[in-house]
Amino acid sequence: MADSTVIDPTKLTPTSIEVMANQATINIGTIGHVAHGKSTLVKALSGVNTVRFKNELERNITIKLGYANAKIYKCSNAECPRPGCFKSFSSDKAVEFPCERSGCGGTMHLVRHVSFVDCPGHDVLMATMLNGAAVMDAAMLLVAANEMCPQPQTSEHLAAVETMKLENIIILQNKVDLIREEQALKHYEQIQNFVKGTIADQSPIIPISAQLKFNIEAVVEYIYRNIPVPVRDFTSDPYLIVIRSFDVNKPGFEVDQLKGGVAGGSILRGVIKLGDMIEVRPGIVKVDSNSNKIRVQPLRSR
Repeated sequence: MADSTVIDPTKLTPTSIEVMANQATINIGTIGHVAHGKSTLVKALSGVNTVRFKNELERNITIKLGYANAKIYKCSNAECPRPGCFKSFSSDKAVEFPCERSGCGGTMHLVRHVSFVDCPGHDVLMATMLNGAAVMDAAMLLVAANEMCPQPQTSEHLAAVETMKLENIIILQNKVDLIREEQALKHYEQIQNFVKGTIADQSPIIPISAQLKFNIEAVVEYIYRNIPVPVRDFTSDPYLIVIRSFDVNKPGFEVDQLKGGVAGGSILRGVIKLGDMIEVRPGIVKVDSNSNKIRVQPLRSR
């Protein structure tokens, strides 16, 4: 692996191995009604549980935007059957390793590095979902097969990404393990009727069970073959859009004990290295008591 201090940004592309080995280059959101399996799908793809906070665990729902990165691999052996020749792992996996299929003899090569944005499905959290949609390059719309389609947030989330002109959408018919085949076929027709005339009209409908990891390889293959990697500008000044934040201060801290917080989002252009000076805008916003004008002071840090 090349040393990050000597990499030439002008020669980088989103599919350069130097980039994919360390950084996700495509953002895919999970959208849909509450409890339709969005976080479970992200865990099946990445191994990361995005439901982390105490109130989320107690209520078993996503409240804050969840992030999880996953690397997608393809076997080098042309005889390795699909979709099993495609696998996804957590982002700490090596660039290549032997195929796990018995007798294959091929090597799994890194072909994509994806960042999943796990959106909450509850109706009162639509604003949070819209924040996540701001950085999405594609979306996976989950529809639980054991409920009628559409449910309220199924419609609202699809309308939201349609408004934001998000063209790459995968529809996942989740929880097919809970119903019979004839029920699954009727539900499939409900989904088709629901998306007719929308931006997802021509989107594939893939039956899965996120809990059992059934047909997950088919989802991984579709992402690789059909979701285009957006063009990234690695030479311009870095620009990061902030879509969530966390307070690291404990309740009852005195003013001199405050340590700030953590801001999270996606780097839309440029490259940031350790030790670089960054500027946070707008920073500190004040109203001048004399002129009644708003004054902004950007924050700078390393």
